Amino acid sequence: MNRRSLLKGAMGLGAAGAAGFPHIWIKSADMAYAAGGEIKIGILYSLTGTTAIIETSLNHATLMAIDEINAAGGVHGKKLVPVVEDPESDPATFAQKARKLVLSDRCVSVFGSYTSASRKAVLPVFEKYNNLYWYPTLYEGRECSQNVIYTGAVPNQQQKEFVPWLVKNFGKRFYLIGSNYIYPKEENNVCKILLKQLGGEVVGEEYVPLGHSEFSSVIQKFQDTKPNVIFSTVVGDSVVALHRQYKAAGLDPAKMPMASLTTSEEEIAAMGGEFAAGHFTSAPYFMSYDSPENKKFVESYQKRWGADKVTNFVSEPAYFQVHLFAKAAAKLGASDLHPAEIRKAAWGETVQAPEGLVKIDPDNSHTYLWPKIGEAQANGQFKIIEQSKEWVKPLPYWAYEGEVCTPTGMMEKKS
Repeated sequence: MNRRSLLKGAMGLGAAGAAGFPHIWIKSADMAYAAGGEIKIGILYSLTGTTAIIETSLNHATLMAIDEINAAGGVHGKKLVPVVEDPESDPATFAQKARKLVLSDRCVSVFGSYTSASRKAVLPVFEKYNNLYWYPTLYEGRECSQNVIYTGAVPNQQQKEFVPWLVKNFGKRFYLIGSNYIYPKEENNVCKILLKQLGGEVVGEEYVPLGHSEFSSVIQKFQDTKPNVIFSTVVGDSVVALHRQYKAAGLDPAKMPMASLTTSEEEIAAMGGEFAAGHFTSAPYFMSYDSPENKKFVESYQKRWGADKVTNFVSEPAYFQVHLFAKAAAKLGASDLHPAEIRKAAWGETVQAPEGLVKIDPDNSHTYLWPKIGEAQANGQFKIIEQSKEWVKPLPYWAYEGEVCTPTGMMEKKS
């Protein structure tokens, strides 16, 4: 075969891939994922916009993990090279940047997203071109894609123990407040399922736009309905506004606490600890967790990014998932570093994370984690008041009887 025929054949294969045959891999030197002593990986977290308040910390944790891996020799002696994009807290921009990272930059994996809206926006790109997305954020479950590794908590790792604990300690009347997109609505559906089982009730349910900052009408509804618990899935800058206006209205967390799945040390640092004190969050990780691995993680993070910086329950999985990627890639030959092969190599892989030993579940590409309940303190940290004695298997369809996730990326219903 002469050079012209070879190029023509390669172009044909490339066109076939773009036309819907992403399983066809091109291993020529100029198209390889690991070439010239480098392995390119995409970093897709918002550095501007409403969710930059939290996504910047994911970017920082990811870059720190890359530096650690490179300092230890990289993968197969090749350095991980981050290609950083700012999707500006906008789902459409996420999709645009994801396409660039996959097609133009030829990244073997991309690490990104905080909101489910942005994850849903990029998912068609990774499924069409058979690339691999690493998603570190707690999320609502009910998704099973063979092109995603999910390292954040799903509802059975956040709500299963949290909602009963809240009912036991504060009462059965909940007001649900969230940002207006898929994650808060799905998490609130799970909360309602649990409340029904516990004999509880929802006295109000409301959603506000992303970036919303005026909560006076919502606060008035809290005062009128007098719930035992305000269950919050508000995200981004809106968390800061909600907490400040709650305190300004004279509401008391001892009588009507906000219980959140989304309020971390990062938002508390932005609002001030006095505005968060007495409220609760459920998550697998808190900066205050006492372990050698976490001490090292926090010290390294603050040394790299500033002594006043905080770690949180999404920056931690953003960090450990890069180490999981490196361990999976190291099991393959340098010529086999393709997204689908990395995904298979990641199934069952473990790493000693700051929160404890974690593992990618080969049943569903989600992660075994260590659920905890924390009470926010005036110093900006959480006091851990409940924690799991064992890691908890991820069950992305846990709240929905009969639905299961399979390694092939299919949702099935048990007979």
